Amino acid sequence: MNGLQIVLPREKFKSLKDKDFEALIEECLPKVDETLKAEREEILRKKVKVLEEKLREMKEEIEELREFYEKALRDKKLMMKERNRLRNENEELRKKLEEKKRELENLHES
Repeated sequence: MNGLQIVLPREKFKSLKDKDFEALIEECLPKVDETLKAEREEILRKKVKVLEEKLREMKEEIEELREFYEKALRDKKLMMKERNRLRNENEELRKKLEEKKRELENLHES
């Protein structure tokens, strides 16, 4: 078992020399317990504040990510639409090119 060492000034020691230490400790325990509870509550309040701040920051980040995701979806739809437009345009140009090729081949054959 660990020991407890208390350092007191000489005058205080003399005044306590004839007192019942167990009774004195028993008398002080409720005050010590109350102090420890108050300190623990203060520590917990500080932790709660920190956690609330982190939660607020995380909510902001989630909202930013949600906005980014929604914008990315809109951009994707726009890009898909543009890709389809270009695909159709490319197909039309390919057909026109084939027609021109055939026309040129027919001219050369004639």
